[in-house]
Amino acid sequence: MATKLEDKIDPAELYEADFYAWSKHQAETLRRFQTTRPNLPLDFEHLIEEVEDLGDNRLRAARSQLVRLVQHLLKLEHSPANRPRRLWLNSVDNARRELLDAMTATIRNVVESQLPELYDDARVAAGRELMDHDEAAAATALPKSCPYTLDQLLTKHWYPTNRHGLVDELL
Repeated sequence: MATKLEDKIDPAELYEADFYAWSKHQAETLRRFQTTRPNLPLDFEHLIEEVEDLGDNRLRAARSQLVRLVQHLLKLEHSPANRPRRLWLNSVDNARRELLDAMTATIRNVVESQLPELYDDARVAAGRELMDHDEAAAATALPKSCPYTLDQLLTKHWYPTNRHGLVDELL
């Protein structure tokens, strides 16, 4: 008896709706099929691994872009420097696009639950970069927990207000 949503949806529809969930479902289905010992020339072990990796790559891409996005948002918010703000803005926009390209409902749930851990990675990286630019006060002012919601992070053209009154020209 099917109890998971993935088992109730046509695989082609699931593929279009949530590639990550599709890849996990297909790998699970292949595992069940493998146990029937079909007489087919398929390398089940590696096929299952590759199908799972397809979805995992999307998740890794989303996690990586989320860290980059938060890292540059923190610098935009906390740095008193005028430069390289435009580079950070461009990086934020690019990371957000890449993140949205990888995002599915299932990946969103995963990264939302991992946001504290991902934020910590971004905070450490942002702090190091601020220290490299002699901005120790800004580095130590970075919040210990994520000040941004996932909805804010995913909202096109959303940027935090700079703590030093700097205003960016957004073309």
